[in-house]
Amino acid sequence: MDLKAESSSNGFTSEINLEKLHKMAADLALPGKFILRLLNAPLVFVTNLLARVLGSRLVRGHFHLMLSGLVLFGPLLSFWVSKYSIFANGNHYLYRKFLRSTWGWTCTFTGCFILLLSISARHSLSLSLRHLSRIGVVGLLWWGCRRLLTLLEDAAGTCYEPMTPAQDIQSTAAPVQPLLLLHEDQTKASCLIANMVWRGYEVSQDVLILCLCCLLLVEEISVFSTHLAQAKPLQTSHSGPLRFIFLLCVLLLAVWMFLLLCLLAHFPKFPSQQLGGALGYLGWRGLYQGWYRLKPSWSCPGLPGEGLFTTTDIDKQL
Repeated sequence: MDLKAESSSNGFTSEINLEKLHKMAADLALPGKFILRLLNAPLVFVTNLLARVLGSRLVRGHFHLMLSGLVLFGPLLSFWVSKYSIFANGNHYLYRKFLRSTWGWTCTFTGCFILLLSISARHSLSLSLRHLSRIGVVGLLWWGCRRLLTLLEDAAGTCYEPMTPAQDIQSTAAPVQPLLLLHEDQTKASCLIANMVWRGYEVSQDVLILCLCCLLLVEEISVFSTHLAQAKPLQTSHSGPLRFIFLLCVLLLAVWMFLLLCLLAHFPKFPSQQLGGALGYLGWRGLYQGWYRLKPSWSCPGLPGEGLFTTTDIDKQL
């Protein structure tokens, strides 16, 4: 009898201890839930506002015109900006960390947004992969443009080596600029690495990828307003990760626009920057205004949001 009483008392105390631990965990989780609710409210408000703006007909139909005007008339800002500005330094943190890896940042953020959006709207792996393939196509286009432009620049340019005063035969003439020795077997990359001078025609690859990424981001994240309009209220209130990724994509778009403005204002190069912007525009035009408008199939990924929402919701946004 004593053993049974002891065992029953031990079981009773263990149950009491478990209940106490459960209550303590619930009490500790209350402040965390309260903080999450406080953070979720402004997140929902800001993302709803940004989704409404980016999904409007004005932005979706005229963003490329605004970007074209920025590329054309942005170099005029060089008459007003200060050469002592921190953004006039080519070794600035933004240029080193973001400009050199523009496509990597865009591919990561946009890919995460497309994946979460497709999973939230339709639980289909094949449909998610089809929409993600658009990012792969743009990546191949960017890789091909880089290779082609590098070959053209190497073929059209020439490398020069400045002569030292000891090598200058006509030293008494004191020319304004030092004479140059010609190196015809050098590429642009090897010429610049050797601290020599490269002269030739070029296309700004930085402006090209910035314009292409800006147009890509607007096309892909503008369908978020359609998702919010179609999603159920309960599903919309619990879409925190998707809203956060959408907000990061909008911030990334703002960074690319700011970097593009800095390049045009502080480092104007006419007409290489305008040619880069034109190539970025043609790439977006050929993909999103041409190929992607065909019927979705194994050879065409389709437009953003196609197959995820009803046709009536998509027509309202166009």
